[in-house]
Amino acid sequence: MSLTSHGARGRCVRARARTVHRSRIARIVASGLVATAHVAAATDPGADALVPYRIVADGIPEPLATGDAARGKALLTARDPANCVLCHAVPDASIPFAGNVGPPLAGIGARFSAAQLRLRVVDNIRVNPQTIMPSYYKVAGLERVAPAFRGKPILTAMQVEDVVAYLGTLR
Repeated sequence: MSLTSHGARGRCVRARARTVHRSRIARIVASGLVATAHVAAATDPGADALVPYRIVADGIPEPLATGDAARGKALLTARDPANCVLCHAVPDASIPFAGNVGPPLAGIGARFSAAQLRLRVVDNIRVNPQTIMPSYYKVAGLERVAPAFRGKPILTAMQVEDVVAYLGTLR
């Protein structure tokens, strides 16, 4: 197969496309996911199984694990796995680019309790059925989930609590 592309100085260039078999790509992705899962399991005891939780009114009153605000800030501002800054503005001058699709997070710790924040991170669709925010700790009832990610939450129990701890500091 050959492709036509614009080379240097805008000239048309013909090149052969390198074909990579899908099974090879699947093996590469799967090996990375297995390595990631092993790291998560080694650092977070809640990585393997979902911690059961109870929803009361508009919150989850009991913590899923022990949270740390510094780790939460790192998760929230990182592009992976939480990627919160894709949609939310964060009150931190060290984050030059942040989204504006979701509400800004400034003052969220004053507006919501830890229980309310926890539910919004775990499964925001229970609070807002029209949300585009993903459910970070839900595995059932999801549609079009890639096979490698089925049955796995986006965040572990400890990561959920880390994010909740950091959001609680934003007063």
